[in-house]
Amino acid sequence: MKNIFEQSVSSDIISRINQLQPDTKAQWGKMNAPQMLAHCNVTYEMVYDNIHPKPGFLAKFMLKLFVKSAVVSDKPYKKSSQTAAQFIIKEDKDFDKEKNRLINYINQVQQEGAANFDGRESHSFGPLSTAEWSNLFYKHLDHHLTQFGV
Repeated sequence: MKNIFEQSVSSDIISRINQLQPDTKAQWGKMNAPQMLAHCNVTYEMVYDNIHPKPGFLAKFMLKLFVKSAVVSDKPYKKSSQTAAQFIIKEDKDFDKEKNRLINYINQVQQEGAANFDGRESHSFGPLSTAEWSNLFYKHLDHHLTQFGV
């Protein structure tokens, strides 16, 4: 799995995002390109913005037990994988706004650097290692950019 904290990897991801157009079609799934960008932004909103409710003790325990390994491992996601409710984007989204937000979040992670993520508390999974954070960020972005052929 590529390391999102490496400048070249972040730059490559941003280059792929810049290849998207508002009407780029998905190769699988239900989202359009603006919705996909908004969906990818949710991961970063959980890190930087306090707009998603944190799971309670039992829910967090279940997430750590049954979901965490799939999200933070280096094993790629399967096509049309199940997603959490807060990641489901059904409403129309502004492509340019969502694209700029996502690029800004990626740059923010890059500027903070790996050291600032080592042991950092995840919204859903508790403290994660730098490698787990990198996998969480990179794998999700790569999955959806591949979904849209970029």
